[in-house]
Amino acid sequence: MTASLTLLRTRFAMPAATLLLSMLFLVLPAIMARAAVTIQEVKSNSGVSAWLVEDYSVPIINIQFAFDGGSSQDPAGKEGLANLMTGLFDEGAGDLDSEAFQIKLDDAGAEMGFRQTRDGIYGTMRMLADHKDEALDLLRLAIQEPRFDQAPIDRIRAQVVAGIVAGERDPNTVAAQKWATALYPGHAYSRRDEGTQQSLAAITAQDLHAAHKALFARDGLHVAVVGAIDAETLKTQLGRLFGALPEKQVLTPVADVEPRLGEEMQVVYDQPQTSLQLAYPGMKRADPEFYAAALMNEILGGGTFTSRLFKEVREKRGLAYGVDSALVNRKHASSLVIGTATRSDRAEETLGVIRDVVKGMAEGGPTEQELAAAKKYVIGSYAINNLDSSGAIAGTLLELQLQGLGIDYMERRTDYLGAVTLGEVKAVATKLLSAKPAIMVVGPALKDKDAGGGKG
Repeated sequence: MTASLTLLRTRFAMPAATLLLSMLFLVLPAIMARAAVTIQEVKSNSGVSAWLVEDYSVPIINIQFAFDGGSSQDPAGKEGLANLMTGLFDEGAGDLDSEAFQIKLDDAGAEMGFRQTRDGIYGTMRMLADHKDEALDLLRLAIQEPRFDQAPIDRIRAQVVAGIVAGERDPNTVAAQKWATALYPGHAYSRRDEGTQQSLAAITAQDLHAAHKALFARDGLHVAVVGAIDAETLKTQLGRLFGALPEKQVLTPVADVEPRLGEEMQVVYDQPQTSLQLAYPGMKRADPEFYAAALMNEILGGGTFTSRLFKEVREKRGLAYGVDSALVNRKHASSLVIGTATRSDRAEETLGVIRDVVKGMAEGGPTEQELAAAKKYVIGSYAINNLDSSGAIAGTLLELQLQGLGIDYMERRTDYLGAVTLGEVKAVATKLLSAKPAIMVVGPALKDKDAGGGKG
């Protein structure tokens, strides 16, 4: 939930990029109209592996990749380093300065972007199959030989600083930072992804090159490719793109952390709408109880129009346009977060209703009917939500790798969810929702900070 000024920019060429965009707006269910997605593991001679789904329904290739690390690796006093770095990969590489690189990228008709999260550096390129050699050669330069010239550094840094200054006047940005600091005090997750004016001023080109060398290495790399490319061609391209990188990353250890709960925070701001956020304990993705937790969350607030929170807050009382809950899983922390926005004069009432719904779930769990409906939806909606385009498929394959779920996960997923019992869901509801939550209120001050009472 932390505000970030990640710089993700894409450039398009005419007419090649116009053709690319028009193809992307065509219906792309052809891949998922089949009974199953066929995933191949492709490995280059240098040991770089990728998951590949071949699809020739449109002549497009989508490659997505991630390196472990991210902004949690920013050195103390140089917060914002990873974010700044991701804004510079298309600002010159190899013997091409910023202008020359961008001209060639436009000529290739490709989209390229980089971004950071707390735990990773992500890159993506989407290209026409007929122009893959030119496009991938530019991606290779960006990955292996970024220039980090001073003029682009100063320009991109100024853009980030402008965003930071603007965020200081935005109550939601202020609240997001206060929230992160309160939940993860002293931890890397409490720091600002985009850094501060002071930390950005301290970052040099040498810092950027050092971070690139430490993070861009093959043992922390995950790659997914979808589209009009065969395994042998991809094998060669993987070697070209990543084979020259160092074998091992150099990462600063980041400790696992439990969110600090029980604190109620307010960012007092005179506005007609109040935002509410509550955090409860979460569930690690690798935990055997995760599937029970996912189904419980779906019943509580994950189901947009069917959840208990939606029915009580929106349908019965009209307190908010929407309300939801989500299991938030980072590499080193997990939480269950509930969020909504409501009229400021009804914020206390809304908070009370949310806490009552949570209390009811913690003490009684769902019904058999609710669990059956949640299973049906969560199982049946997976393809629609995760596999409806080449980009979505590539992103899903990448996340499955990052979560260590295995190349055959899609075949096993239904069985995992189907095996969850009502007793297991009730147990995990009690386990996660009986805690006193962390609460963030953004808006006019509440008269009763303990609105709604409730154990939950």
